[in-house]
Amino acid sequence: MSSKDKANPPRHVLLFSGHMIDAADRREPRFPAGKEGSVADAIAALLDTADVSAGPNDLAICGGACGGDLLFAEACLARGTALEMYIGFDENTFLADSVDFANAGWRSRFLKARSRSILHVAPDELGPLPSGADPYERNNLWMLERAMRFGPAKLIFICLWNGEGGDGPGGTKHLMEEARRNSAPVYWLDIRKL
Repeated sequence: MSSKDKANPPRHVLLFSGHMIDAADRREPRFPAGKEGSVADAIAALLDTADVSAGPNDLAICGGACGGDLLFAEACLARGTALEMYIGFDENTFLADSVDFANAGWRSRFLKARSRSILHVAPDELGPLPSGADPYERNNLWMLERAMRFGPAKLIFICLWNGEGGDGPGGTKHLMEEARRNSAPVYWLDIRKL
């Protein structure tokens, strides 16, 4: 933990994981673009509950992908919550794979959130991906480790999830399991019901 972290620890650390907006060619809808408004409303409502009450004394941690990550980031920034965004690839690769495919202004939204947060880039800070490692699992574990630097009692895990396995390793289910293993309270926004 840095001296800055020790001098001014957050009240809560809000760790988020959630689905991206569906690509146009996704066979089974998971987060269709038409649900963006209801998802944004659900995230905002959760952040305003008495249990979470996100504000300037808290720290939010998330990825930066289009969909859940950026909706969470925007909602936290609107409440004055400090934000750290973690991405598993260099920024150009990340934007191509996790933001730009969805169009609809997601790149500009990422850039705006990035300008008001601290962006952490895995290859720059952790080095090259070890042989056999999955970049998404590594990013999940990195976010969890950074969230835990203030102790498990401060951690709140929030997810936007359909309750199923992901499209590959390192998805929302993986981070939820890891957060639960660290005794974090879990707030699950079930995208199927939004």
